[in-house]
Amino acid sequence: MSARVNAAPIPPTSTTGFHSILFAELDGATDDDTMPAFLADLNLDQVFEATVAGRESYNLMPFLCRPLTDIDAIASRHEVFKDLEAGPPRQAVEAFARGMSTMREHLARADSLRHEYQRASWFLAAVEVYGQAVASLAAQLSTLDLRSRGFRGLRDYLAAYVRSGAFRGPATEASELKEQLAEVRYSIRIDGRRVRVDRYGGEPDYSAEVGEVFRRFERGASKDYLVTFRDFTDMNHVEASILDFVAQLHPEVFLKLRAYHEGRRGYLDPVIQRFDREIQFYLAWLDSMAPLSAAGLPFCYPDVARRSKEVTATDTYDIALASKLVAMQKPVVCNDLFLEKDERIFVVTGPNQGGKTTFARTFGQLHYLCRLGCPVPGGKARLFLCDRVFTHFEKEEQVADLRSKLEDELIRVKEILDHATADSVVIMNESLAATTVDDARFLGREVLRRMLDRGLLAAYVTFIDELTTVGPGIVSMVSTVVPEDPARRTFKVVRQPADGRAYARAIAEKYGLTFETLKRRIGG
Repeated sequence: MSARVNAAPIPPTSTTGFHSILFAELDGATDDDTMPAFLADLNLDQVFEATVAGRESYNLMPFLCRPLTDIDAIASRHEVFKDLEAGPPRQAVEAFARGMSTMREHLARADSLRHEYQRASWFLAAVEVYGQAVASLAAQLSTLDLRSRGFRGLRDYLAAYVRSGAFRGPATEASELKEQLAEVRYSIRIDGRRVRVDRYGGEPDYSAEVGEVFRRFERGASKDYLVTFRDFTDMNHVEASILDFVAQLHPEVFLKLRAYHEGRRGYLDPVIQRFDREIQFYLAWLDSMAPLSAAGLPFCYPDVARRSKEVTATDTYDIALASKLVAMQKPVVCNDLFLEKDERIFVVTGPNQGGKTTFARTFGQLHYLCRLGCPVPGGKARLFLCDRVFTHFEKEEQVADLRSKLEDELIRVKEILDHATADSVVIMNESLAATTVDDARFLGREVLRRMLDRGLLAAYVTFIDELTTVGPGIVSMVSTVVPEDPARRTFKVVRQPADGRAYARAIAEKYGLTFETLKRRIGG
């Protein structure tokens, strides 16, 4: 049984300035976990759902749907990731997380019980576990060489907190109360259906003698008559009555237990509660990277620029596709990309199923993951801090819309052009394909010219080669095939002029369908 980590915004209470290991400012943003539609187009919805799997109680999805807008905030997250990758900080944090998880289980158990003293006992255990987890984390962090501002801030906060009355008071009381409860002694006399509870009068413990007597009858292996007690949940009426009688015999300590339960409900520090949840963002992403890294796929911390749009990524890949291929033990093809000087838009052409859409998705993934402050797929990357990511992927025609497919596409394209700024990233995949080639060529030119005028970054996948020459800011990228066997895709996308005719001729040559071949066959 586990309780959900409180997902409500928590006001800062730190006297050291630390309040969050994820955000520089607590702006009161709500925990909306509704994924923007473009994440599905980039297949990041699949990546994020896999990332948070097993951590549902932490409600991490809102963090993945809330990109950063500040380069320094991104750098701060990079620092935390690097500290965790060092090893000892991660071990300390994971031990802390296990303790906090146990604490929440105790609290959930307490809330599920009917008897007040049993509830209070589980609450007391929760406070004790919390105190141990916090004190242990503070002690371990104090000995580590921490490089990140986030962890150094946490270390200073914990050092002050464990010395404060807000921590020492509940922890000391819990320890003393537990010792007093451990000293409670009583005896139970059972006579038929009657049970009598008395103070312990120093009666001898006969268990050792009884065990010795029965040991005389041991003859090798015998049937085990030991009772296995169930996991301790709610008490039955007999157990509850016995506990009530014990409380009457020792009223002072049980009154203290009741008062502690009622008076210490606010023991949990909000900054530590927030840290317990937020640190899972980092751990979850590192865990999602692990299988890909083990397969030899690189991750890197990108250099992030706010003004320069000279974008670079080497050995990069679609993280969603890579996760599937690695799970199937299939190879992953990496690609390089770069935009320099006034280049702004990749126009990607080539044969179907050759990696064009994957390349475009990768471009979008890189910029969104960059804004989350996460390591991104690739050996090295320099990325632009965009304000928004827009996508336009082909969608099935909806009869209820009473619009043609082309009309729907044009409306969605217009919405993008109306809202995209010079700082946006746009991914368009086989857009405007629901019309004639001439119309698609005309409309494509108009869209690309408007994006070039806007100065935004984009990846535009198309089957029309002429669109690669619309303007000087366009870079032609082509998905390639095996020269000796044009039907086989390499899934490598390279910078080169678009020439769909060369691909068509290669296919025709393979199957003996060139003009020359056909002419000879017909003439023969």
